Amino acid sequence: METPEKDKKSLNFIETIIEEDIQTRKNEARVHTRFPPEPNGYLHIGHAKSICLNFGLAEKYQGKCNLRFDDTNPTKEEMEYVDSIKEDVQWLGFEWNEEPFFASDYFDQLYEWAILLIKKGKAYVDDQPQELISQQRGTPTRPGIESPFRNRPVEQNLDLFEAMKRGEFPNGSKVLRAKIDMASPNMHMRDPVMYRILHADHHRTGNKWSIYPMYDYAHGQSDYLEGITHSLCTLEFEVHRPLYDWFLNQIIEEGSYRPRQIEFARLNLSYTVMSKRKLLDLVKNGVVNGWDDPRMPTIAGLRRRGYTPASIRAFADRIGVAKRDNTIDVGLLEFSVREDLNKIAPRVMAVVDPVKLVITNYPENQTEAIELINNPEDPEAGSREIPFGRELYIERDDFMIDPPKKFFRLAPDKEVRLKGAYVIHCDSYETDENGEVTTIYCTYDPETKSGTGTKQPKVKGTLHWVEAKTAVDAEVRLYDRLFNDEDPAGHKDQDFMEFLNPDSLQIKTACKLEPMLADVTAGEKFQFQRIGYFCVDKDSMPGHLIFNRTVPLRDNWTKMNN
Repeated sequence: METPEKDKKSLNFIETIIEEDIQTRKNEARVHTRFPPEPNGYLHIGHAKSICLNFGLAEKYQGKCNLRFDDTNPTKEEMEYVDSIKEDVQWLGFEWNEEPFFASDYFDQLYEWAILLIKKGKAYVDDQPQELISQQRGTPTRPGIESPFRNRPVEQNLDLFEAMKRGEFPNGSKVLRAKIDMASPNMHMRDPVMYRILHADHHRTGNKWSIYPMYDYAHGQSDYLEGITHSLCTLEFEVHRPLYDWFLNQIIEEGSYRPRQIEFARLNLSYTVMSKRKLLDLVKNGVVNGWDDPRMPTIAGLRRRGYTPASIRAFADRIGVAKRDNTIDVGLLEFSVREDLNKIAPRVMAVVDPVKLVITNYPENQTEAIELINNPEDPEAGSREIPFGRELYIERDDFMIDPPKKFFRLAPDKEVRLKGAYVIHCDSYETDENGEVTTIYCTYDPETKSGTGTKQPKVKGTLHWVEAKTAVDAEVRLYDRLFNDEDPAGHKDQDFMEFLNPDSLQIKTACKLEPMLADVTAGEKFQFQRIGYFCVDKDSMPGHLIFNRTVPLRDNWTKMNN
């Protein structure tokens, strides 16, 4: 039965284009997309949006999606980045068509097509330095100046280009330029550079090449060679599209298959920087501990922090595909991860900043098992038992000597319930020489056990706790947003580093956890009751457990900034 029209999810503008192409049998009604990262850094949440879009469209329309590395600049590329990108794509839940592709797979063909352009009088070798070429391009309102080498004879251009390929000239001494229109209102059409000389070993081709193609030249041709039908780019490439089409026009016959470039808005996220250069600055300056620091917006950082693939895909779906740039509130990303972790993360007892609590009328050397539900959102999650005894740990913030009126936690002569256990009454406390509370003394009523006791008094506060003798020690890293400004890179007169959040990481080393957490493994995710969602860090090991806070239980930033 067909879904009623009113219940169908509306198509975004890219889906509308694709469905029109399918109906008109353009390119044989095929849908073939590609994700083309440069292997010169780690992918971030903006790339994740592009991954979800490209691979998601291929899945929706039973098409294909290629993973293609734009490896045209050997001075900045490393296999480390290639491997990390492949891991990120697979972690998000996607598989690419065939083996990964590389722009370097096409270097021979791109070179032959460059020869073709020279023979057609559409390309020439320019001896001028890059700085002068840039100056001669003019401005959007002033035509460019033609190079004195623009009208070199074809044979001379062929000889010089071949000599460039053989490595006979130093870096920067010559380039190959397309001959288009130095008066074009589109600056990218003013005789753009197609090849530059780079005497550098390539991570795949070694020292075979001394010249490397520019992205604008390699992009469309690589799409064509792979059979790509819809080449999705972010909006900054909109002005490059005429050049994309111009290069294709030189090699494709009228009426035959050709790819189409379509632009969409990139992801801009509040309280975040998305520039790869700025992210590299954070790493190089030691502001963060590497590309996978949990405060980084890289996919590796989000994964280490405890974000799930499902939450990132849900976020990408929520923000949709726009034609114009806008900024998305990072709170929406955090909401998406909370929503997913709420469904899948077991609830556990963990005390981040412990203070000892002694139940003076509980029998010494006695413990009992308290049964707790693992996840009320997951009926299949079951329950577990944790020990309860005379000495416990509770959160230091859950006790105040002189509390305000609406403080519903523990205080002298006040009662609270210990989660899953008993109601306790605070009788006294001890402090050290600095006035800091060291021990809290309480009594309990054995008839008030949760669910089974004959007395179920109504108390306003319920506290989480951990039994002291069986507690497991752990280090807990409380990660927060790296910047305290919504647009740290948007201030013309201030460096983005000036807006770093000094509280983006707080490390607690004396945390106490329930005993079942002694055997956790890296990547496992939990909800620490009343505190937030946490993930076991990759450096965690038995005897030195490390947990990273993924997100608090609620968005505290909204309250702070309103």
